[in-house]
Amino acid sequence: MIQCGLLGEKLGHSYSPAIHKRLGTYAYDLYEKAPSEVEGFLKDGKWHGLNVTIPYKKTVFPLLHEVSETANAIGSVNTIVRRPDGTLFGDNTDAYGFRKMLERSGVPVAGRKVLVLGNGGAAAAVLYVLKSAGAQVVVISRSGPDNYENLDRHADAIMIVNTTPLGMYPNNGAAAVDLTHFPKCEAVLDLIYNPARTALLLQAERLGIPYENGLYMLVAQAKRSAELFLGAEIADSRIDRIYRELSVLLMNIVLIGMPGSGKSTVAKKLAAISDRTVYDADAEFERKYGRTPEDVIRSEGEEAFRKMETEVLRALGALSGTILATGGGAVTREENYPLLHQNGIIVWIKRDVSELATEHRPLSQMTGREALYEKRKPMYEAFADCSAAYDEPAEQILEAVTAYVEKAETAATCAAHAEKAVGRKD
Repeated sequence: MIQCGLLGEKLGHSYSPAIHKRLGTYAYDLYEKAPSEVEGFLKDGKWHGLNVTIPYKKTVFPLLHEVSETANAIGSVNTIVRRPDGTLFGDNTDAYGFRKMLERSGVPVAGRKVLVLGNGGAAAAVLYVLKSAGAQVVVISRSGPDNYENLDRHADAIMIVNTTPLGMYPNNGAAAVDLTHFPKCEAVLDLIYNPARTALLLQAERLGIPYENGLYMLVAQAKRSAELFLGAEIADSRIDRIYRELSVLLMNIVLIGMPGSGKSTVAKKLAAISDRTVYDADAEFERKYGRTPEDVIRSEGEEAFRKMETEVLRALGALSGTILATGGGAVTREENYPLLHQNGIIVWIKRDVSELATEHRPLSQMTGREALYEKRKPMYEAFADCSAAYDEPAEQILEAVTAYVEKAETAATCAAHAEKAVGRKD
């Protein structure tokens, strides 16, 4: 079995091993190396093929014996193959990955204005592809002639591509631009894939603009890298299959519903069949603050509790591939929606009101189950992507979530999200 892997400085949250596991019969490991170790590793390391990520895409360039025309034009390398004679060949498969991402958007760019946010290493392959496609490319940087202070001159842009790390995990929530300034925008592409929906993409969703995160590009470039590692073609259909599979695996399953509806029980059942970690928002609240939600509500009131709860949800919503059981009133604060939605499919767990437990649930006791349900029902409807009955088999719920992800996580269907998000204004 040949040995391959990813070379970088910090690789703790890489999805590459999961992708390459699905692409070929080769070992794939993470190689975290300090700058001083890179040259020696390339020369003497026991590897056949490498992907290269930040900050070494340009560092490795002069250490190679030959590079492809694409890599030479871009000026950076993200894939290296050790040939049988020991020489090192470099290519840039990011260009292939972004070209596939651009094609998937379905938006023609020839002769039309495209804004590229950022001018760092990630932008090089994007610029190469867009210019090859005949786009009128404008690079927006912090200090260049086209910058974030004079965006008004580019209101006619039909596509925005984010190549900056702004909004990337763990610094979720930030966006480089306000999309309302671009009324002709037909698509937003963000190279970030964690979170699945950055603040930029969440705004695109609210505005009904088709969008795509960087996961498809990541899978596509990995497919092209695998072809170089193996010296054999791999069908493009593998890109779509792996992308759909990972989209499901990396998406949180977020459970909302009335107090006492059984969210924690459903979470445990789902975990048993899906190999996911369960997080209970109320338990995490107590762990963070050293007090139970009931204690805070009774002593300081619901509003104080809700503000504290939002901070718990902010941390939990930034995770990936988990099951999250929220408190019954998580839907009462509008700001909680993007926190839960950025990496999640939100499932409303329904149960007959007469069966809802009220013990240790002060709001249910004070307001009454029926009145509380009538007040919150429209909130659950606004947050939920789909719903399930408390006693529904866990397998059936998981199938519904999978089907929803496969349908929803495409640029072409984001308008459906926008329809559901009516009332969520910027």
